[in-house]
Amino acid sequence: MDEIINKVANSVLEVFDLEDYYPEGIHVQIDISQWLLEGFLLKEKDFREQLKNHDWSQYQDQYVAIYCSTYAIIPTWASILVAIQLAPFAKKIINGSLEDLNASLYEELLPKIDYSIYKNKPVIIKGCSRKPVPMRAYVLAVHYLQPFAKSIMYGEACSAVPLYKAHKK
Repeated sequence: MDEIINKVANSVLEVFDLEDYYPEGIHVQIDISQWLLEGFLLKEKDFREQLKNHDWSQYQDQYVAIYCSTYAIIPTWASILVAIQLAPFAKKIINGSLEDLNASLYEELLPKIDYSIYKNKPVIIKGCSRKPVPMRAYVLAVHYLQPFAKSIMYGEACSAVPLYKAHKK
């Protein structure tokens, strides 16, 4: 019987896995509607009082997205006031969804990577994430990889989709 050879393991193909850069820790959302009258009406005095009485320490060292799950019209200062309360505890605070939060984290992390290790190599951007990697992170990763990579593919080595091939010089 012939020996089975793993051609993928023996190839020069470099795998770029965005999950490797996913910031560990708790990623949460805070819904402002919990402090609105019937989830829709912001009464300033009541809103400020509820924020004052909220246990903000529960967000210690967490990544926090501030959003509103209802169609309430919320003044800009309301989200800012929530952010001020979170500031002593949270690692990062954004206004938006969890996807916006994760995209923001990748936007900080990806520019710091040394992409020169991918110079003139075929690169596959790993798909099938177990962690919530936002689409914006994939697009940004390609932006940084393209000047270095010989080629870029997406997916898994066994079924990659070609995306880019550098022009021969």
